[in-house]
Amino acid sequence: MKRIVCLSTTNWKSNPTRKQQVMSRMTDAEILYFEPPVTFLAPLKDKSASNRISMYREEGERVAENITVYAMPPVLPLYNKYRAVNRINQKRLSSYVREKMKKHGFIDSAQKHGSDSVQKHGSDAVLKHGSDAVLWIYHPSSVDIVRKVPHSALVYDCVDRHWAYPGLIKREVVEGMEAELAKLCDVVFSTAKGLHETLSAVSSDCHLIPNGANYEMFSAAHGYSGEIAEEIAGLKRPVLGFVGALQECIDYTLVREAAGRNPGWSFVFIGAPLPGADISGLEGLPNVHLLGAKPHSELVRYVAGFDVCLNLFRAGELAADVSPLKFFEYLCTGKPVVSTPQPLQVNDYRDAVYIASGGGDFDEMCRRALSEQDDTLIRKRMEYGRECSWDSRVALMRSILAEKNILV
Repeated sequence: MKRIVCLSTTNWKSNPTRKQQVMSRMTDAEILYFEPPVTFLAPLKDKSASNRISMYREEGERVAENITVYAMPPVLPLYNKYRAVNRINQKRLSSYVREKMKKHGFIDSAQKHGSDSVQKHGSDAVLKHGSDAVLWIYHPSSVDIVRKVPHSALVYDCVDRHWAYPGLIKREVVEGMEAELAKLCDVVFSTAKGLHETLSAVSSDCHLIPNGANYEMFSAAHGYSGEIAEEIAGLKRPVLGFVGALQECIDYTLVREAAGRNPGWSFVFIGAPLPGADISGLEGLPNVHLLGAKPHSELVRYVAGFDVCLNLFRAGELAADVSPLKFFEYLCTGKPVVSTPQPLQVNDYRDAVYIASGGGDFDEMCRRALSEQDDTLIRKRMEYGRECSWDSRVALMRSILAEKNILV
């Protein structure tokens, strides 16, 4: 049986992102999926985080026939600012990961008795004995766990410009950890061109594989015959909708101004605000509807009621290198898509979507989208969506790994 130890940055039961989508398609591997740790100070900012402080003491949850999910122990804050703090955290986390690997038979008898051996990756010594598991990492901070967790191969799947997030982060520390991690890896995947260029400078085996979409699920919005969600069905038309986490990098000003100029349009946001996102300018506007987060399985009932799908990233270093899940999901529906020029990846689809530079141009692109009469554009968007399916993305990953005799 193939084995994967996945150190994720997303909780398994949150709305599916690349991490869950990729791992759920590795059906021939036994997977230990470790959710990201919270810091000891997290409950001061978010009361819901209090529940996660002690969750690591609980038994793992079997969420699929081949996937067991564990919560990590809490860690010290400031690990993205001070490497020494990160090393302390990762030493503790490594003990926990090894404990669960032993429980599931991921560590062989030699490792259990302490006879670790070391192999070389360039000039760096890495623990490469005692387990046939692939160590699959999603955050640069995990570089300090690599030498402490036995594995047969190391994969880094880079989905963000991690240092560009707001908060207690020091750019040079995160960049340093990421460069070191990439050098150690057998294979590096990246979701956007800018990330790929950065990582290719330090990795000898880096591959650009953007995010994808569940084509089967979202294509059902085309010609939808089910019941549209009541919150959408009762709105004044047209409905221009956005789906996704309400992050700091979304251009809320663009929508606020457009809503003022176009009182007959209904703007819908489906998603919960993340820390740092200021949506106060949208609250109270009569034609802007903040519906909050919805279960992923219910999203089609909402998107099916959109007349136009919106992709609304504000220009910035973080947004430029995002590979937006929502954008690919929109393509699958066949519905008209109006997007800002960010992230850069949307420009690859200019022949099928409406890209607005801002202000009045945004209004004009929305009007064009609302008056679209060309069925060939619907088919083109859906074909792009099919090409971007998670099944095709993961199949490409597996073929790349197979070339290095990983997970074969």
